[in-house]
Amino acid sequence: MFLPFLGLKFNPFSKEISFDQLFLSQDLRELTSRLQYLLQVRGIGLITGEAGCGKTTALRKFVSELNPAQYKAGYFALSTVTVLEFYQGLALILGEEPKHKKVHIFHQIQTAINSLYADRHITPVIVLDEIHLATNKILEDIRLLFNFQMDSQNPFVLILAGQNLIRSRLALNVNNPLRQRLTVKYFLQGLKPEELKSRLKLAGLHEDIFAPAALEAIYGITNGLPRLVNNLVTTCMLCACGKKQRLIDAEIVYQAQMELEI
Repeated sequence: MFLPFLGLKFNPFSKEISFDQLFLSQDLRELTSRLQYLLQVRGIGLITGEAGCGKTTALRKFVSELNPAQYKAGYFALSTVTVLEFYQGLALILGEEPKHKKVHIFHQIQTAINSLYADRHITPVIVLDEIHLATNKILEDIRLLFNFQMDSQNPFVLILAGQNLIRSRLALNVNNPLRQRLTVKYFLQGLKPEELKSRLKLAGLHEDIFAPAALEAIYGITNGLPRLVNNLVTTCMLCACGKKQRLIDAEIVYQAQMELEI
C-alpha cells in the first residue's frame, strides 16, 4: 500500500473521502459562501463547471451540513426524464405521493413547499443536478413551479447545478424569465497548482514528494479538474510505490497518464 510508503495518514485524493477530511480549496470556500448567502435570501442559484470539477461533491457536503430542524434537503439528478416524471420526482422529494395528472402534482408541490415554510418553519432546499440535460420545457416548468404569491415570495432554496452548457441554454430568449430569477451564480474553476501540496499536508505529509516538473505535468494534463487530479495523482503514488521511489517526477506522471488513458 502506498500510504505508509509515502507517509500519508489517508489518501486525500480518494473519491470516498469523508467530509471532515475534504480539502477546502479556494473554489470550495467561494462556493460555500455563495450558498450560505442563498440560504439567507432564498430563491434560485446556479452552479456550473466542467465535468469533474467537483460540483456534486461540494453540494453533497453543503447539504450534509444543513440543520434538519431548519431545512428539508432533497436531491434530484436530471437525465432523460419527461416533464411528468420531473414533477413526480419533485413530489416524492417533498414527501408527497404524486397524483396522476400534472396539474394536480403542480399544486401538490406548491402546497408542500408552502406548508413546510409557513406552518413548520422549515425551508425546502432542493438540488437539481445535471440541469444541462433538462429540456427547455422542464426549464420553463421550473420557473412556473417556483413562482409563489405572484413571484413575491421565495419559501424555498433551489440549486441548479450542471455543466457549462446550461449557461448557453439560459442565454436563449425562451429561458430569459428563468435566468432573470437567478439570485446567485457561481462557476467552479477547479484546483490551483499550489493546492495539491496543501491536500497532501492535510493527510499528514510535510515533505515534497512531487517534483516541480511533475506538478506542472499534472496540471497540464488535468487543467485542475478535481476528478482528473484525484485519479492521476493516486495512480502516480501507486506507480512511485511500485518503483520504491519517494520523489514523483514527470516520468511517473506520464506513466500514470498512459495507464489512465487521459
